[in-house]
Amino acid sequence: MTDHHYALGLTWLGNRGSGTSGYRDYSRDCVLTADGKPDLLGSSDVPFRGDGTRWNPEELLLAALAQCHLLSYLHSAVNHGIVVTDYADAPVGTMSQVGQGGRFTSVVLRPRVTITDPAQVELARTIHHEASENCFIAASVNFPVTHEPEIVVAG
Repeated sequence: MTDHHYALGLTWLGNRGSGTSGYRDYSRDCVLTADGKPDLLGSSDVPFRGDGTRWNPEELLLAALAQCHLLSYLHSAVNHGIVVTDYADAPVGTMSQVGQGGRFTSVVLRPRVTITDPAQVELARTIHHEASENCFIAASVNFPVTHEPEIVVAG
């Protein structure tokens, strides 16, 4: 077993002068930082009094799942001799709110994968399951992450 460690900085930018004296008295804005990377501007989602021009945690979770699947899929493609020339995804997630809390109940990844060999279309479709099993982020969540892949042959 090998442990990998990750670190970043998070700074809340929302004190409007009276801190959290009331629910409407502070901004949800923050900035995420990491050495050698551009800052990432964050907030809460608009229904939770956030700034819609900034990334919210729900979008970042969806992005992490989609990006992890992409990277795992590309690795599986190499292992199976599939040449991928393009990959785009349009994932969607569902979060159910109950009172003050809530949780994600599902994520659907919808990758559109372009490959070079028409004889490998079905294999290219089936390795999404393998990629999902190898995705560290998908293995860390307690809700289903499913796939609706589209495989396209280049040319």
